[in-house]
Amino acid sequence: MLACAVALSVAAAFWAMGARLVLPFAVLGSTAVALAFLWYARHATDREILVLDGQRLVVEWEQAGAVRRRELARHWLRVEDAGHGAGLVELRAGTARVQVGRYARPEQRRQLARELRWALATAPTASSV
Repeated sequence: MLACAVALSVAAAFWAMGARLVLPFAVLGSTAVALAFLWYARHATDREILVLDGQRLVVEWEQAGAVRRRELARHWLRVEDAGHGAGLVELRAGTARVQVGRYARPEQRRQLARELRWALATAPTASSV
């Protein structure tokens, strides 16, 4: 933001010396920077959380301030690989489908699918605790 203030100050000086088109372009550039900061701030807290809780897997994701939550029955849950690392990992429980791995790099999604399968196979269920 300091860079925008400096750019606007320099543009105002040029405007005062008679270069009338410098200030509108500086305002346009500073507006673009401000919009980029706003967009970044809106998405800075985007996240996915997966919690294996006894008989269910809770998937919660936040995108641009909107929080969504899905619960999938553990005993019906199937993990489908991202396939060549390009797509998202799909979780299926009956007719319910949830895609996860939005914020993981493509090459990490296959590892995410493996770790989910491992956690489903090894974590104790509520009835076995």
